[in-house]
Amino acid sequence: MLACDFFHVDCAVTLRRVYVLVIEVSTRHVHVLGVTVHPDGAWTVQQARNLLMDLGERAGRFRFLIRDRAGQFTGAFDAVLAGAGIEVVTIPPQSPRANAYVRRWVRSVRAEVTDSMLITGQRQLRAVLDEYVAHFNQHRPHRARNLRPPDDDDGVTARSPTWRRRGYDAGRSSAG
Repeated sequence: MLACDFFHVDCAVTLRRVYVLVIEVSTRHVHVLGVTVHPDGAWTVQQARNLLMDLGERAGRFRFLIRDRAGQFTGAFDAVLAGAGIEVVTIPPQSPRANAYVRRWVRSVRAEVTDSMLITGQRQLRAVLDEYVAHFNQHRPHRARNLRPPDDDDGVTARSPTWRRRGYDAGRSSAG
């Protein structure tokens, strides 16, 4: 399953709002498709084409894409994905919880990166997001994946947290 959405970051120097199109897969692997000041239908369609090229053979593994009803998602956007066998599912109006996968990632990137720094423009934002996505996909542990990052498919389980190794159990020690 794929899920996509836009989020925005306000630039401190140019005082312009920059929009980011992000796609997240149910495996928690994140793709930042693009950063632009003017997201329109044609730009969004091109980003969908780019995603399909990046996924290559893996595109066939995805059956659905969840998106909201934003005006940037045109019929051509849906047609590009339908050509790859991916059915587009639009969420009900004013229900952001229906797109929880992406909303959770947006909350993470805001809390861990963009809320704590001044973004000066598109180029800096793209560089910061690229670095964060690399960290998120290759190093950041995920509880749903048994504390493994999304790109860790070798099946080796990460070490359990130290409080479990030391005999602590959810707030009480083994000594008491």
